[in-house]
Amino acid sequence: MTQKSVKDNLIAQINKLPYELQLRVLDFTKTLVPKGGKGKNLLEFEGIIDDDDLRLMTNAIEENCEKVFST
Repeated sequence: MTQKSVKDNLIAQINKLPYELQLRVLDFTKTLVPKGGKGKNLLEFEGIIDDDDLRLMTNAIEENCEKVFST
């Protein structure tokens, strides 16, 4: 089956559905599309946080992660 025939067949099937089910199909197809970007795009932010702030962040994570706080 060619890409065009798959699209045409899909559209034909969707057109047979009531509007509410078409919305469900749309929602489902949105879950199939990959989200986010490539990690290499984050390299432009490399070095933006100074060393002192990184140390503070590291200490906060090490001190507070995996602890359960009760109220």
